[in-house]
Amino acid sequence: MSHSITSPPDQSYYNFKGANMEFSPEDLELPSCKYEYLDHTADVQIHAWGDSITEAFEQAAIAMYGYMTEIDTVDIIDTQEIEANADDMEGLLFHFLDECLYIFSVEPFFIVRKVVITEFDKESFKIKAKLFGEEFSLDKHPQGTEVKAITYASMQVYDKDDQHELFVIIDI
Repeated sequence: MSHSITSPPDQSYYNFKGANMEFSPEDLELPSCKYEYLDHTADVQIHAWGDSITEAFEQAAIAMYGYMTEIDTVDIIDTQEIEANADDMEGLLFHFLDECLYIFSVEPFFIVRKVVITEFDKESFKIKAKLFGEEFSLDKHPQGTEVKAITYASMQVYDKDDQHELFVIIDI
């Protein structure tokens, strides 16, 4: 039995278990889309934003996964946890997205529907995040474009009182 993430069929949805995992309604609540893809020669530029820099980072990761497959086909069945650190905010964005890409690139080829950053230290540039999704399957998930790498080219991170957004180019 398959459950839609955006519109639960009944109360049993909230007791959904997958891979020995239980998820709360909050775990299954999906954020609104706050990203777009911008044209870039031979690559793709992700523009992501949020009410905080944390949300902008989460949105950038979701945007990357959305380029790999139709994100609406991904169910929340399991979780993976990642950590990233760097010397500055651009480096942190690079390493965070690189860790997200790594999770997809190795078995069990985990595709993500939701990203929750559980710790974001802007002074020592460290992130811990929980990724919600499932194993990628060509039978279920349409193959999008392969993301080869994250790049520093034209990377921008804005974290001001009235502006929390970023731009990052992914190599396809």
